[in-house]
Amino acid sequence: MIAFILRVVINALALAAAAWVLPGITVTAAPSSDATLGLVLAYLVVGLVFGLVNAVVRPIVSLLSMPITCLTLGLFTLVINAAMLMLTSWLTQYLPFGLHVDRFFWDAIIGALVISIVSAVMGWIAPKQR
Repeated sequence: MIAFILRVVINALALAAAAWVLPGITVTAAPSSDATLGLVLAYLVVGLVFGLVNAVVRPIVSLLSMPITCLTLGLFTLVINAAMLMLTSWLTQYLPFGLHVDRFFWDAIIGALVISIVSAVMGWIAPKQR
């Protein structure tokens, strides 16, 4: 359970880094009396949705796109990550808070790259569960 919560927090931090770097990625704060609490809650919920999308949808898409991934020597994985970011944006539009990505090509692709780098660094820093 601790590993799951840690993964959600890492996803939230990676999404916060992408939203900070790219003006085309925004996270709308949750309605709350405290603006900071609403923003943290929004990042955690979006991180949870992003983690669920990556756990459920991404393996299926990766399996179906294996030929083009091999053909591009793995670079198509970045497009898959951007598609998962766009899917998260679409799913969270039905919440009172959520993630919004403006354009697929630059915002989602570069956002997926930033999220991948931050998640990898945070994964190295975070303690391993045995």
